[in-house]
Amino acid sequence: MLQNNPKLKSKIDQLWNKFWSGGISNPLTAIEQITYLLFMKRLDNLDLEQLSAAEFTGEKYTSKFSGIWIPPEHRDKSEKDKEPFAVERNTLRWSEFKRMQAEEMLQHVQTKVFPFLKDMNGTESNFTHHMKNAVFIIPKPTLLVEAVNTIDEIFEVMETDSREKGQSFQDIQGDVYEMLLSEIASAGKNGQFRTPRHIIKLMAQLVQPQLGHRIVDPACGTGGFLLGAYQYIVTQLAIKAGTKDLPTDEDGFVRTSVAAGLTENAKHILQSTLQGYDIDSTMVRLGLMNLMMHGIAEPQIDYKDTLSKSYNQESEYDIVMANPPFTGSIDKGDINENLQLATTKTELLFVENIYRLLKKGGTGCVIVPQGVLYGSGKAFKDLRETLVNRCDLKAVVTMPSGVFKPYAGVSTAILLFTKVWGPKDKVSQPATAQVWFYEMAADGYSLDDKRTKQERNGDLQDIVSKYHARNPATDTDRKQKCFMVPHAEIKAEGFGLSFSLYKEDVFDEIVYEVPSVILDRLLEAEVGEASGKDLPKIRSGIVKELLELREMIG
Repeated sequence: MLQNNPKLKSKIDQLWNKFWSGGISNPLTAIEQITYLLFMKRLDNLDLEQLSAAEFTGEKYTSKFSGIWIPPEHRDKSEKDKEPFAVERNTLRWSEFKRMQAEEMLQHVQTKVFPFLKDMNGTESNFTHHMKNAVFIIPKPTLLVEAVNTIDEIFEVMETDSREKGQSFQDIQGDVYEMLLSEIASAGKNGQFRTPRHIIKLMAQLVQPQLGHRIVDPACGTGGFLLGAYQYIVTQLAIKAGTKDLPTDEDGFVRTSVAAGLTENAKHILQSTLQGYDIDSTMVRLGLMNLMMHGIAEPQIDYKDTLSKSYNQESEYDIVMANPPFTGSIDKGDINENLQLATTKTELLFVENIYRLLKKGGTGCVIVPQGVLYGSGKAFKDLRETLVNRCDLKAVVTMPSGVFKPYAGVSTAILLFTKVWGPKDKVSQPATAQVWFYEMAADGYSLDDKRTKQERNGDLQDIVSKYHARNPATDTDRKQKCFMVPHAEIKAEGFGLSFSLYKEDVFDEIVYEVPSVILDRLLEAEVGEASGKDLPKIRSGIVKELLELREMIG
């Protein structure tokens, strides 16, 4: 994490300061412009790597930067009329245009490189569709030159770190992107704040997605959960293919982002089975580029309000992983009529919607504010009853309030459940037999605004191992940090899912000395070794009062 790399953090701070002083003070606008530049740099790097690998193996590879590029608006013209608009693709490389003079570079990036970027995946692609309204608005040649130089320096530090510390380049790049995104001032404005990557990895480890599973995040933001699922699947495929000695990352998880070993069929399946939606068009673009920078060529992220009447998917997904907006509220008239909870609270509606999106046998893993676990309103109770009766509610993991700092101090929980009964099915028997509860005390980072990495990984690995080894016969000690609770007890508590509702408090027995012994010790402290017969002669206030107390207790 960048907290432990002051050099990299300093470079990113420099980049932010350059944009601020260069006239782009809106953090969301700045992050979008920085992302475009990062994307251009990474695109060039990846292409050169693939060219080099193809030369080494003798395989055929067609560079994205070979040949001529004609802007879409001129493609219908005759060959002769196209000629003035033809651009040598090689000049669109980062490594080529960064050598230009400032004025020329800005003109070149604005009028050629950025339009090429928007058109890169072809006119029919999802990426091109969502990039249609994207604009490159870096206003000054000097700002562009400074940004390009700083990004080059950032990549140099990342490459050095990758070599020296053994962390994959893509993971370090993910850290950098996380750091950039953390600067978005609007985070938390509508209950939207990003999920720390180690929590995403924890959730992927609990769910264990497999190649071929249809996976969705209905409020995907920059695509963190889709990436988490992707990286988990790629890691498992690498292990199955015989890759050994994969190192654990700084959070104790085994992860590789290297998709080079995937077959073309596996790449196609992965690409087509990861789906994300968001109601913020900027987030959709950031999410698309984030996934593309991690090796997913054509990500499936779309602009859509998944709670609205215009979204009618149901029973389509094997896995839903999400951290939906917490504090938002939706206009009653916009809510999809298939959602039955009588509420406008998005944190409740999203969980119900996740239940609806799952196929029977599909698994949802969602972060909710802890109020969902014990809220007394009818909608809260109805949702919990659905989770316990219509789903197999496997786990409730409560998290400390610092996990989402510096964005918010709200206490949250992870709900993990498998859909058994559909919304219209008659429930002949409650789907949940036992719920596994775990109280996370630490997540491996300090719980203040700095979120500094700690020496150990907190409870992360303990949660994974104990969840997969859970057993109703043995997980019965309510004095521990995890235990199982049967359905009948949860029903008797009005379907309350709060950890403290079932936890048994541990009281330490403290044995005190008898009062007379305590008084003798206090007297000795005041007058030293004075004998009993001399004590009444001493008239200092505290001694007199202590003597009177001793007489009273006999």
